[in-house]
Amino acid sequence: MNKKIGIILGSNRPTRIGGDIAKWVQKTMAHKQLTIDIIDLAEINLPFLDEPNIPALGNYQKEHTKKWSQLIQQYDGFVLLFPQYNWGYPAVIKNALDFLYQEWQHKPVSIMVYGRHGGFQGLLSMKLVTQGLNMYNMAVNPPLNISKNMFDENNQFIDIDGAFSRIAPQVKMVSAEFVELFSFNEKPE
Repeated sequence: MNKKIGIILGSNRPTRIGGDIAKWVQKTMAHKQLTIDIIDLAEINLPFLDEPNIPALGNYQKEHTKKWSQLIQQYDGFVLLFPQYNWGYPAVIKNALDFLYQEWQHKPVSIMVYGRHGGFQGLLSMKLVTQGLNMYNMAVNPPLNISKNMFDENNQFIDIDGAFSRIAPQVKMVSAEFVELFSFNEKPE
């Protein structure tokens, strides 16, 4: 049975380019042993953390938290995909992570940040968060450099495959790393 990977799209700006990037990452990561879904935080639309108890207790009171927990529990690993904001990450993705605790434990995660300089600072900031959640930070975290010449006058990608052709092999390596991790962790019967 295929392992499920969730690409968590961590931007909710109305004019974002993240949806196109998430679809490209999903297509590029395609692997016969993985089922890869996009989890769009703009569609999930969580409020700011409003649970009365700390998430580590798992005693969720709000219906939206229970639904978020059930969704996340379906996945074996994650790709966190987001734009770099001021050398960090968007509030929407930090908030979504903070709602839960046990659901993230020991799950492998690759962090893909897009920005004018590949989002290296956003990657470092998010690694601290995923470590705090006891996630397994994967070795491959491709930087998704963007530049003005990739876009038309409507801020749409002219050729997304061409724009990210140099990084595509690393994105494919993320799939290979997931498969290797899952096969290594399977117990012989």
